[in-house]
Amino acid sequence: MIKNPDWWRGAVTYQVYPRSFYDSNGDGIGDLPGVTAKLDYIASLNVDAIWLSPFFTSPMKDFGYDVADYRNVDPIFGTLSDFDTLIAEAHKRGLRIMIDQVLSHSSDQHPWFVESRASRSNPKADWYVWADPKEDGTVPNNWLSVFGGPAWSWDSRRKQYYLHNFLTSQPDLNFHNPEVQEQVLSDVQFWLDRGVDGFRLDAINFCFHDRKLRDNPPASTVAEGSIGVRKENPYAYQLHQFDKTQPENIAFLKRLRALLDQYPGTTTVGEIGDDNSLQTMADYTSGGDKLHMAYSFDLLTEQHGADFFRKTVNTIEEKLTDGWPCWAIGNHDVTRVATRWEAKSEQQLKAYMAMLLTLRGSVCIYQGEELGLAEAELAYEDLVDPYGINFWPEYKGRDGCRTPMVWHHKKSHGGFSDARPWLPVYDDHYGAAVAVQQDADNSVLEAYRAFLAWRREQPILLKGDIRFHKAPKNTLVYSRSYQGETLLIALNLSERPVTLTLPKTTPLAGTPDFVGGQWHGQELQLEAWGVDIARG
Repeated sequence: MIKNPDWWRGAVTYQVYPRSFYDSNGDGIGDLPGVTAKLDYIASLNVDAIWLSPFFTSPMKDFGYDVADYRNVDPIFGTLSDFDTLIAEAHKRGLRIMIDQVLSHSSDQHPWFVESRASRSNPKADWYVWADPKEDGTVPNNWLSVFGGPAWSWDSRRKQYYLHNFLTSQPDLNFHNPEVQEQVLSDVQFWLDRGVDGFRLDAINFCFHDRKLRDNPPASTVAEGSIGVRKENPYAYQLHQFDKTQPENIAFLKRLRALLDQYPGTTTVGEIGDDNSLQTMADYTSGGDKLHMAYSFDLLTEQHGADFFRKTVNTIEEKLTDGWPCWAIGNHDVTRVATRWEAKSEQQLKAYMAMLLTLRGSVCIYQGEELGLAEAELAYEDLVDPYGINFWPEYKGRDGCRTPMVWHHKKSHGGFSDARPWLPVYDDHYGAAVAVQQDADNSVLEAYRAFLAWRREQPILLKGDIRFHKAPKNTLVYSRSYQGETLLIALNLSERPVTLTLPKTTPLAGTPDFVGGQWHGQELQLEAWGVDIARG
């Protein structure tokens, strides 16, 4: 396909969680051939790219985010040949493929770690973060794991502790070692040579740690947008000043960007989980020599509402300068947005969709979001996520947003698989199945398709600037401007009708059916959760 180096700017990427997308071989687990089989569906959404969550060889302690071989496909997902077929078929349909890269840590079953832990003198002894105990045998410092408890585990072979910011089975690579950086970049290049169009970089600010292993200070308040921030998780009690987001990360990101620049048309989007996530986004995307774009957890929290959205976007705009944001309101790590933001109607979900797709930046949409799926309620015995099992019942983990896609309301397991799925299909999801919403007037699915088709023909929305205007409580009014043209977007984020007095505008023809209020001169009447887009 034609390599447009700038394609990612304003693009919409559809996130596929392969385990839960479509099972092609009847083992209850989604796979790469299953994604290939559903490419026509994804293309029908009018998105630009697909982000594949990890499919690499893994013991699956964290469901693929614990990689045991960075250059191969786990057999449960298929083969390298299956991946090559997926790339080729996606490109035929004008879809680009981005893959998840977990660079900061590996599985403890990776051959590198097996060798590293064998002794203090082997060739890979310094490939992971090892530290001696304190005199009393306790952990080297107070760093905590995102998944709860100390970020250090004892290894009896080396008689040292190793660092793991996540599960004990996910040891952190030592990026201070030049050999590690060279190997990681070589593994990235392996996938570039296979034709991938970009990378979603998991926990990208976790690559480096403080060489002196200094203690983190306590946190006086819980910062917005920080990964792992939950009141039941002690991780939130620290300011993570020394265990991540170290200055050395900038130089590594420049090396990574230099590699991608050798492959025109490829891109990166970084996941930023940090106490000061918006500033980190700015640092990592500025200058055109690091990440192409980044997203934070700021719109992935339970906070929502017009004031919060306005503040978050304005703060990012102030800090990013020449950087580029990527917006997401859902993914495989957080409660589904329909539940998290308490959506009570399809019109409310469409209003959130319209906001997401009219902000300045690129967008990620998580599978099932286009169906308006709510968070699945699972019994404790059905849980497989170690995060949820560890913090049950106060926190039920991430399984509720990872249940299988529901393709058909009249087929067993929602048409996802002929076998019992790895997670149960949620009963309430059957009524929102693709087969139910397909071609149905006013369905959430058709609203996404129509709005995305219209959006991709609007250069203002793809590349234009953004500016917020004064607006009554529970409403958002902002303009997008590009090359002398302006669009005015008005959103009523409440259950009551509202009348806005706005500058003189011209109603915009051709927008999807659910978009449009009633204009009376300069007054705009919006129904509950109403949306209007006009030309300024």
